Amino acid sequence: MSSSSQTADGPVVGQRRRYLFGSAGQVRLAREFTAKALLDWGLADDELLDEDVRLIVSELVSNACLHAGGPIELVLAMTGTAVRVEVFDGGAGMPQVRSPHSSTRPGGHGLHIVGRLSSGWGVAEAGEGKAVWAEVPLPPAD
Repeated sequence: MSSSSQTADGPVVGQRRRYLFGSAGQVRLAREFTAKALLDWGLADDELLDEDVRLIVSELVSNACLHAGGPIELVLAMTGTAVRVEVFDGGAGMPQVRSPHSSTRPGGHGLHIVGRLSSGWGVAEAGEGKAVWAEVPLPPAD
């Protein structure tokens, strides 16, 4: 699994990767890994950014656990303008936004949450599986 050194928002300034195996406990591990990366990059002080990125990680890793046999790798990349989250899995199916969306129905909210919190998300083929990605813009510099 690999991610490019360039995102839609420009060259990568910082990058972290974590291999994940199976489904049990992977969401917690991914959230902890993300919190540490954001802290190292000096982004943890922005509570909204920190929570948004960790929630996106939770949703994408959860989806890989539920629908794709478990995640394989989590890649976090920081550019000068965004944080990119990529979750790789070996599943053949493509994520589908449940439509129509109903907040009263259990489940099916993950990709709606990812869409609301990110500036964009998508899916890219990766080896025999795929990478589901999302980008969260950094707050403007003071």
